[in-house]
Amino acid sequence: MTLLSSENCSSQYQLHQTSQPLDGNCLLILIILGKILLNILTLGMRRKNTCQNFMEYFCISLAFMDLLLLVNISIISYFRDFVLLDIRFTKYHICLFTQIISFTYGFLHYPVFLIAWIDYYLNFSKTNFPFKCQKLFYFFTVILIWILVFAYVLGDPDIYQNLKAQNVYPYQCPFYVSIQSYWLSFSMVMILFMAFITSWSEVITLVQAIRITSYMNETVLYFPFSSHSSCIVNSKKTLLPKFIVCFLGTWLPFVLLQIIILLFKVQIPAYIEMNIPWLYFVNSFLIATVYWFKCHKFNLRDVALPVDPFVNWKCCFTALAIHDPEQTEKPTSIITC
Repeated sequence: MTLLSSENCSSQYQLHQTSQPLDGNCLLILIILGKILLNILTLGMRRKNTCQNFMEYFCISLAFMDLLLLVNISIISYFRDFVLLDIRFTKYHICLFTQIISFTYGFLHYPVFLIAWIDYYLNFSKTNFPFKCQKLFYFFTVILIWILVFAYVLGDPDIYQNLKAQNVYPYQCPFYVSIQSYWLSFSMVMILFMAFITSWSEVITLVQAIRITSYMNETVLYFPFSSHSSCIVNSKKTLLPKFIVCFLGTWLPFVLLQIIILLFKVQIPAYIEMNIPWLYFVNSFLIATVYWFKCHKFNLRDVALPVDPFVNWKCCFTALAIHDPEQTEKPTSIITC
């Protein structure tokens, strides 16, 4: 299968030499089926009491698009050659549909990241929409993004030439690697690295002193904290190591995977790379980043944060201290992870 890598948002692509016969339709179906099962598993593992937000709606739409792609290529692969609504479908359309989806997914990373960041910024600022139909707003926003990106992909001359080239090479099916996901992953890994370097001693001390206990029917991390401490509990310096521990405690395997992909320059097809675990990883990163930048505006004892499906960033403080982690007393400072 031929690799085509997008160099930038102007739709420039680089052709690589790896190729594979188009008859690998069964392999393509198995890959997409595996991705759908991963989507279902991830959606099943998330917290069910999450607030309505843009990323939740987009994740559901992505799962639907993956399912739609699987159904389409499965039907074409089964019937091989048929006519529907005066349109003749052949095995060539399996490759064509997968290419269009790859281009579309490849150009979605930046828009989704930007809109999700704006959404969380408004939520953290307690900015309400001028109308009550927030769910309807998210729904139509997601639909609009899909329509705009599809229109861009189908109308771009460079992409059209790449799709048209399949008539010349009918036994090769190129797939595309998005440069957007590469730079997004690179930026997040570098930010995490710099944050860890900035507070590495506090992180190590925190990890050595951390205790895992149960509080109000939830598994929580207990961070030792003096109730007479003069430091501001919601200061950026105080919260940064706690955020790093909490984030990596959930997403460390995914961070290591991103580092391996970046170091070895692994080229993953865009229709695989845009997946729900990746989106939830970005989602947790966005929430932590916006919260850290605006933490001085919050009362951590009372603030209701947008709920992360996998990480709860809310800090809880009580007046009692735990001297023995086996005791059932409330901890002085905890972050539910």
